[in-house]
Parts: sequence; C-alpha cells; structure tokens
Amino acid sequence: MTSSKERKILVVEDNPNMSSLLADMLEVFAVQSVRATDGEDALRKLSEESIGLVITDLRMPKMNGTELLSAIKDKDPNLPVVLISGYSLQSIEDKNATARADGFLTKPFKMNDIKSLLDRLYQR
Repeated sequence: MTSSKERKILVVEDNPNMSSLLADMLEVFAVQSVRATDGEDALRKLSEESIGLVITDLRMPKMNGTELLSAIKDKDPNLPVVLISGYSLQSIEDKNATARADGFLTKPFKMNDIKSLLDRLYQR
C-alpha cells in the first residue's frame, strides 16, 4: 500500500490550462495533486507539504524546470522529478540537468502517457 505522501504529486506549470488539465488527468487515477506556477512557488510548496513526485514544465518564468530539477535533487535525490515540455528531449539545452530526471513527458500528453508514468514510478 502506498502512503499519502507517495500519492501526492506537485504539478509545476505556468500555464493554468495545462496545469488544470494535468491535475484532472491525475485525479482520474486517484492521485491528489498540488499546483505551483513556477519553480520558486514549487520549492515553497515542497517545504510546506509532503510530496511524493514532482512533474514540472521546462520553460517557466523565474526558475526554469532544469533549475528546479537541480534544486530538488540537491536537496532530496530520491524524490522523483518528471519533466514536461512541448519540445523533444533532443532539443533541450541542458542535457546534464535533464539526465537527473526520473521521466519525461512531451506535450500534448495522453491519458496512457500519465498511466504509464504512474505505473512505472509507483510500480503498481
């Protein structure tokens, strides 16, 4: 049985429509989500709440996804972080930073993409 921490996902996305869509998709799989609008907001929420997984957009204001990924992994290397982007992985500038990611989703993602990700990371 998974704990409530493991079942709570932090969605970091500056586009409110995409954030809402992803939260709704996670809800279908009985996964609770917390939303943040940028990397700084995400780090604040990570310090306030018990989170089991972070799904973050790569391109955001204030702190981009690779900077957030590095900050999270430096603090908690075991917290899974999944990057989402409208661009292919090959076009992402910082390959070293993205190598620390636990997964990658390309927009637009489908329900199957989310299910596969959850199955793999939660091994259910």
